[in-house]
Amino acid sequence: MTGNEGNDTERVRPATTDDVPAVRAVTDAAYHPYIARIGVVPQPMEADHGADVSAGKVFVTGEPVVGLVVVEAFPGHLFLDSVAVHPDAHGTGVGRRLLRFVDARARELGLDEIRLYTNAMMWENQKIYPKYGYEVVARRVDGPYDRIHYRKRLR
Repeated sequence: MTGNEGNDTERVRPATTDDVPAVRAVTDAAYHPYIARIGVVPQPMEADHGADVSAGKVFVTGEPVVGLVVVEAFPGHLFLDSVAVHPDAHGTGVGRRLLRFVDARARELGLDEIRLYTNAMMWENQKIYPKYGYEVVARRVDGPYDRIHYRKRLR
């Protein structure tokens, strides 16, 4: 699987049940700063991490885990449900490595599109995703969440 180049700490691998506490901790650390800004707990913090890991949706990187993605395949696209990088690892290339892995995962599954959404109040993401080829396709309010929807077409 591509995305696993480099030394072992750069590898992106499927999460195991032993990783669930780290998945929870990294997700909480990554999303906690947004609670005050958006006024609600970000959805990834409320996810059933154990179920997502058991379902094969979670991929992690780092020893100890410093980043992760939660993805799910649908007909025609891969949905990127969450990207979480521990704040201590910001600026070290972990996010870039994870986004490259998502591209590789979609291709591996024969999917030519990746979709995701981010909260409109997470403006940092609105600067990051276009740099990696994502384009805005919609903005919708879903309950307490004001979301900007993106897609990336793989060629």
